[in-house]
Amino acid sequence: MATVDRSFLSWPFFEERHRALADEIDKVGHAEAAAWNDFDEDDQDAVDAASRRIVQRLGALGILRHACAGTDGSKAAKLDVRSLCIVRETLARHVPLGDFAFAMQGLGSGPISLFGSAEQKTRYLPRVSQGSAIAAFALSEPSAGSDVTAMQTVARKDASHYVLDGEKTWISNGGIADFYVVFARTPDDGERAFGAFVVDAGTAGLSVAERLRAIAAHPLGRLEFRGCRVPASARVGEPGKGLRVALGTLDVFRSTVGAAALGFARRALQEAVQHARARRLFDQPLAQFQLTQARLAEMALDIDASALLVYRAAWVRDTIADRVTREAAMAKLYATEAGQRTIDGAVQLLGALGVRHGSPVERLYREIRSLRIYEGTSEVQRLVIARELLSDDQEPARA
Repeated sequence: MATVDRSFLSWPFFEERHRALADEIDKVGHAEAAAWNDFDEDDQDAVDAASRRIVQRLGALGILRHACAGTDGSKAAKLDVRSLCIVRETLARHVPLGDFAFAMQGLGSGPISLFGSAEQKTRYLPRVSQGSAIAAFALSEPSAGSDVTAMQTVARKDASHYVLDGEKTWISNGGIADFYVVFARTPDDGERAFGAFVVDAGTAGLSVAERLRAIAAHPLGRLEFRGCRVPASARVGEPGKGLRVALGTLDVFRSTVGAAALGFARRALQEAVQHARARRLFDQPLAQFQLTQARLAEMALDIDASALLVYRAAWVRDTIADRVTREAAMAKLYATEAGQRTIDGAVQLLGALGVRHGSPVERLYREIRSLRIYEGTSEVQRLVIARELLSDDQEPARA
């Protein structure tokens, strides 16, 4: 197997603890890849079981501690975005479902880590960190994806409770999660008010209406809320400020989507280089053809450019700014689009082997596609970047 270029770890974005973490996760990936990748992608029960097994193992290995902050109830604890990106990139390179499992533990519990009460933190985050509870982030609706303000789910006050009615769809971990952070309109707090609520999976009025399948094998579901009552203490963040919770969480985790795409792309390049060296065509290695060399060079260029944008965004969030809307949008946009190009290039170089079902690059081809859609499509990221550039209160460009 061709060696993966890890020289990026010498960049000044990282501290020694990040380099040690990268080594730790790489060893885990090598040790666990065979077992974690061994499940029937066409069997939903097998996908669910593999997801649960990976979450439990990530918890046992202590890796999920990087996915949440404030397990002791502390409000001072922060998510380290560079660590999140390193874990996602490395797991994505070895085990796509491992990356998904880690990422959804982080995103699903992110609103609690960033905005939750001390009681919410101590109730949910230790279990997320240990891998004994699976988290989910329930924002998207049939008519409200990238435009979250179009959501129709409503949470109305009823004495000391809120009653939720509506529908959420394309929810990662939908059907296997132990709790969901659900976003809804809260008309009692104002015309344009929203709320975020922690809803345990067994709560009356919450049902998994449908299990969904995408081109990559992930646990996904459509949720329905019919008179679903939760106590007021389940609200995450301030009354009416649910969009702040949603967008603040996405602002942290959007860079990590780029990191996952980067991990997929590195694995694709690794497979392509190995094949180009071994495959002979017209009595010489495929690697000797200038067209092959040009394709590999473009793939390597896209990977390094993606890495610079991803880890720039993560570094800025960790060290300089509370919000990295522009930087995170750039990182996600470029890394996911470049990841698609890189993986497509690997499929082309491998030829028939590249489209064989279950082969590494064929799996990557299916995995990368959704990253250009979820947590804001590529088109939406372009609008975000332009909006930030045109804003009257735009800050000076940052390093």
